[in-house]
Amino acid sequence: MERFTGQFTQQEPIPEEAVAAALRVLQSGRLHRYNTLGEEVAETALLEEEFAAYTGAAYCLAVASGGYALATALRAVGVTPGDPVLTNAFTLAPVPGSIAAVGARPVFVEVTQDLVIDLDDLAAKLDRAKVLMLSHMRGHICDMDRLMALCDAAGVTVVEDCAHTMGAHWGDVPSGRHGAVGCYSTQTYKHINSGEGGLMVTDDPEVAARSILLSGSYMLYDRHRAAPGPEAFDGLRLRTPNISGRMDNLRAAILRPQLARLPEQARRWNALYHVVAGGLQGVPGIYLPRRPQAERYVASSIQFLLPGWEPGAVRAVVDGCAARGVELKWFGRPEPHGFTSRYSSWVYAAPEAQPRTDAVLDGLLDMRLPLTFSEDDCAVIARIVGDEVRKAA
Repeated sequence: MERFTGQFTQQEPIPEEAVAAALRVLQSGRLHRYNTLGEEVAETALLEEEFAAYTGAAYCLAVASGGYALATALRAVGVTPGDPVLTNAFTLAPVPGSIAAVGARPVFVEVTQDLVIDLDDLAAKLDRAKVLMLSHMRGHICDMDRLMALCDAAGVTVVEDCAHTMGAHWGDVPSGRHGAVGCYSTQTYKHINSGEGGLMVTDDPEVAARSILLSGSYMLYDRHRAAPGPEAFDGLRLRTPNISGRMDNLRAAILRPQLARLPEQARRWNALYHVVAGGLQGVPGIYLPRRPQAERYVASSIQFLLPGWEPGAVRAVVDGCAARGVELKWFGRPEPHGFTSRYSSWVYAAPEAQPRTDAVLDGLLDMRLPLTFSEDDCAVIARIVGDEVRKAA
């Protein structure tokens, strides 16, 4: 039997130009974003400027993590303790965690077999909240035209969790640019890598100003370049708490060269995805989520479903693949495992049952596609998964 010997958690090295930029920051000793000399512009301010241009946003803020970006966005659009906030029932723990962090209450919305928010269920629940935190979980983007039409008609503000869709688009619109705020992660397993970190973009000057103050600008907001003018801060600067969560210059220096490379990295990820998806297409028992024509995705991972399978049979696939070197994450496990958990595990949120989502998650398998893999590696992986699914079926 074939066996795969690669590592599913091994990232590519940080590019040499990013290492050189990091060394310059370390040699200066000025890691804090506001610790600059004379006319020097902080690496963090330059990253914000470049990411705003990349996404076409008016304003950008770099912060300590993607989860911090989400919580800051909620505060900036006016969410207060006790408020309900709609969000996908299929997402990762930092999404409902950010809602809980501001004292608000997650209200879960069903997801479909294609791993996107169920727009019919959303339409039925829009009268229950004034904000939707939309998670483009694992890089799957729903029909954003219909979603925005529903939310706009109901007066619901949309905050986009784009942790898995940096570089992706719906039609010609970059992911994160439909809603009031787009939030991104630069954690190690995301599309650009600083270990931890986050970015948020908006066209709303008040939301941008409030976010900058929340991040801990210490009245130094005039050093932000991808930011509104001083008039946007006048009525907010003494009324907005400092909840420190700034990105430092070291991480920004590492990220700027990676951002410049992102289109090429996206092409490489999608090439790996197409090899695995092609190898799994037609394997009896496997359902591959559909990708709409309007979705221009960045597939740094792949998901497939074993719909209606008994838990023991799904576990046999997971264990059989693991024995042959292929790591699959199963969202149907009864208890959270590693990075994988499901809405019913988040007891603090007092979740209501989502039966259609449960049916999806029970058979959902997920696999990273690091760029350290080759297309030949992915062909081997697809053959192994196909073999194990056929055996368990």
